[in-house]
Amino acid sequence: MKNFSLFLLIILTLCSLNSCLKNKAYDVVIYGATSAGIIAAVETARSGKTVIIINPNDHIGGLTTGGLGSTDIGNKKVIGGISREFYQRIKKYYENPDNWKWQKPSEYLVHGEPLDLTKEDAFWYFEPSAAMSVYQDFINEYRIPILTAERLDLEKGVTKADGKITEITMESGKSFKGKMFIDATYEGDLMAVAGVSYTYGRESNSQYNETLNGVQTQRGKYHQFPDGIDPYMEPGNPESGLLPNVNKDTGEEGTGDKRIQAYNFRMCLTDIPENRIDVEKPENYNESEYELLFRYIENGDPYRALYARGMMPNRKTDANNGGPFSTDFIGKNYDYPDGDYAKREKIIAEHKDYHLGLLWTLANHPRIPEKYRNEYKKWGLAKDEYVSYGNFTPQIYVREARRMVSDYVMTELHCRQAGVSAEQSIGMGAYTMDSHHVQRYVNDEGWVKNEGDVEVGGFKPYPIDYRSIVPKKNECGNLFVPVCLSSTHMAFGSIRMEPVFMVLGQSAALAACLAIDEKIPVQDIDYEVLKTILLEKDVILKYPD
Repeated sequence: MKNFSLFLLIILTLCSLNSCLKNKAYDVVIYGATSAGIIAAVETARSGKTVIIINPNDHIGGLTTGGLGSTDIGNKKVIGGISREFYQRIKKYYENPDNWKWQKPSEYLVHGEPLDLTKEDAFWYFEPSAAMSVYQDFINEYRIPILTAERLDLEKGVTKADGKITEITMESGKSFKGKMFIDATYEGDLMAVAGVSYTYGRESNSQYNETLNGVQTQRGKYHQFPDGIDPYMEPGNPESGLLPNVNKDTGEEGTGDKRIQAYNFRMCLTDIPENRIDVEKPENYNESEYELLFRYIENGDPYRALYARGMMPNRKTDANNGGPFSTDFIGKNYDYPDGDYAKREKIIAEHKDYHLGLLWTLANHPRIPEKYRNEYKKWGLAKDEYVSYGNFTPQIYVREARRMVSDYVMTELHCRQAGVSAEQSIGMGAYTMDSHHVQRYVNDEGWVKNEGDVEVGGFKPYPIDYRSIVPKKNECGNLFVPVCLSSTHMAFGSIRMEPVFMVLGQSAALAACLAIDEKIPVQDIDYEVLKTILLEKDVILKYPD
């Protein structure tokens, strides 16, 4: 009887604890364990508020742990706050000799020079496992709870009252209450389900008085096919139909559309035989997907790397797109932004098959010249990265998906600081306005060309406005969107860098804590008060003269 009573007490206690966890309300609920989400959680904890991260999949860290180790910086001077601290911790990681297994630090070259970690306070190039180690230290240090593989219910996942989110519900039925919410996903699902205005694709130039938006056939000099590449299934015969992913109609120059700049995976490869896994031919291999590659090489174009092999420590790569035919799967992601989970999973799987098929093709296909095959055979997947994912990154590079439309929209003019500049800075952008290609088409001469690449820089770092990360007041009063923020396609092409997402995540968390303390909607925050807090936290708000 005594044992039964003890057993009953344990059961009742566990049930009580489970009920408490289920119904617990947090100060800040973050959806998405991207770089922005993790940094936002760290700042929330440092500010003395309760926080939880809910992640739709089981990979944390987004692109920063997903293979993007060659940091897109723009200007290091404007990376401050916890964002800079992340890269300072990366430096500390590589100061440990134990973390150099496959090469010596002196053998690693940065811009052609042997690595010297004493030159700067931070280090900007890293393996996926290094980034994961740093993030895990943050998470453990601040005891940040993260629930993985919990996807927001896309139909009825947001409960609102009096213009604010009160609770979000997952497909599993788990729900989470909070005072403030941060959508830190690359897709903007929480924002969308909450009924916040958004767009995707390209605006027309006329909409915001821009020059680089919309269809851009005249700017395609980078990553472009030379003349002479036939676009038809049977060369010279239009009746045979176009090759896969080639469009006949591009749209008028400068007009908007719903096409999305290309996605890819930032692949972690190595040429160390002891740490290399040779890539096998994918089960769903489709040779026709690579016909343009064969014709490009057979056209006699001078040899160049068919993907950019950015070298990270320990003889690993951050392999990115490079050239007219490369890792960007152009035209195959248009349905991703507004797609449901099944649609997105299909697109991701197709991209993975394409990438692995490209690696196999370059190393093995008889239509690839032997000298090229011999070079690409040296490279394979790293055995010591993504072990639980078959050694291939689980994070597709969502360069752009949904973008919120709030009362303040960042545009090309903000980036250029052409007569307009953000008055309520919460961080700075500094990278080139960068869009990858959006589509392939047939030009007037009958050759295949790529369209959509825009790479325009030459401007100083510019401020990003607080109002671009909060919705319209009548749509939601307690939500922040630091990733899918309110901007045009071209402005987003500059803002969309991982260090900037970290900065915006921290700024969103500080604003959320301020709104909680003041008991006000996020749109009513006194910017001068927020500015003081941001500066105290070493967030860079103005480019130093």
